[in-house]
Amino acid sequence: MKNWILFTITAVAAFLLALLAVNIFERKSEAKFAYQPKVEIEGIEPRDSVWGLNYPRQYQSYRKTADTTFHSMYGTSGHKDMLESDPELVVLWAGYAFSKNYNAPKGHAWAVEDITKILRTGAPMAPGEGPMPSTCWTCKSPDVPRLMSELGVAEYYSQKWSDFGSQVINPIGCADCHNPKTMQLTITRPALIEAFEAMGKDINQASHQEMRSLVCAQCHVEYYFDKTKPGMEKAQYLTFPWKDGMDVEDMEAYYDNIDFADWVHPLSKTPMLKAQHPDYELFEMGVHAKRGVSCADCHMPYQTEGGQKFTNHHIGSPLSNVENSCFVCHREKVEDLVTDVYERQRKIKEGTGNLQILIAKAHIEAAKALELGATEAQMAPIQKGIRHAQWRWDYSVASHGAAFHAPLETSRIVTSATEIIQNTRIDLSRLLASLGYNQEVPMPDLKNKQALQAYVGWDIPKDQAAKQDFLEQVVPQWLKEGKAREAKMPVKTVGSN
Repeated sequence: MKNWILFTITAVAAFLLALLAVNIFERKSEAKFAYQPKVEIEGIEPRDSVWGLNYPRQYQSYRKTADTTFHSMYGTSGHKDMLESDPELVVLWAGYAFSKNYNAPKGHAWAVEDITKILRTGAPMAPGEGPMPSTCWTCKSPDVPRLMSELGVAEYYSQKWSDFGSQVINPIGCADCHNPKTMQLTITRPALIEAFEAMGKDINQASHQEMRSLVCAQCHVEYYFDKTKPGMEKAQYLTFPWKDGMDVEDMEAYYDNIDFADWVHPLSKTPMLKAQHPDYELFEMGVHAKRGVSCADCHMPYQTEGGQKFTNHHIGSPLSNVENSCFVCHREKVEDLVTDVYERQRKIKEGTGNLQILIAKAHIEAAKALELGATEAQMAPIQKGIRHAQWRWDYSVASHGAAFHAPLETSRIVTSATEIIQNTRIDLSRLLASLGYNQEVPMPDLKNKQALQAYVGWDIPKDQAAKQDFLEQVVPQWLKEGKAREAKMPVKTVGSN
């Protein structure tokens, strides 16, 4: 009896081992043939669907960036009107198109559609019209490096946004980050290469792990449009202000030294700076970067499917995929990790929320001082304080994930901005008193978006009506022309003549 039991156990074990061996063999066979290329990808191929023929798992996961269902405590992959959430931003950005329309960022798949629909880009009814330069397309599409290659970088930067509506139809994708021949990560935007050169660095010396962040840093950074490049008078040349350093004070000093302003505030008459999204700069100051973690480690974690290990291209919040994003290094419970993130976000949000109200009030108080006859000399230090405080506030809130990437540095920046604006408002009170105004300056309703937009001079219904005409009459023609052009682009199968 005992022998039969041992025989049965041995037979079952042998059978299970055989199944395991067969499974391993099948997975190795699948791995061997899984990525046999089906088409030849040459030059700058902007169509992800073509790349997807060779790399189906990566392509299928990338398509999930169109998903808008994820929500966290403050963030979302869907639509969120940030001016409705924080109406005082209308005052902070008065005179600048961000105070017309500003939404939370969605996934990469929405890049072209969102910039087309947003009120900020205007309603150009013909090429060469509209307020925005072609530079605004730069981070939205792999069609951009294609255009740069065809036209030249300076010529690309010298056009209007509306000139390329039928050319830029593919959202952020494969060709933005990969060499089609080797699939190695590559930099396709000259601004990042030029920023490294300005700092005396060679981006070609970057390791593969560093490149897993640098391909993101092509776009997820602070930048400005340089209109003074010698020999490029028509161009609005995309430039990163890293020459003297990458922290908030270094870039503030850089802008001050070249006397740069994105716009002049219509209330306080302050030459203002608009932070874009300094994600890479703040990430570099956090603990994850110091431990050698890359952007892709958390936002594009590896996963296995059918015996294949590949990078998940569903680029999004790690909080939507904690098991794959965080558990590579951390061993805490999911709820503990998420609670830690939310705690940092909540504390930063409290500080930035209070700060933006103080800055909004300072703009309105400065307008009152000007109304009462304050001189340029009297206003200069006040305007400098408003400029620096709002730059630091914007630097903290414009960065996606700042409260997680570098909570200590972000808190420091918010604290410094709060001190600057409080001292500025004290100076304003003294100036107003010297002008004979000894009462509180009346404030509009800082929690009413529509009222504030009217207060700062926008006619939003008019802009919306013009935008609707543009979306109905112009954009369909852009898409039709773009699709017709791409239909003529050949897709060459491997081995064909």
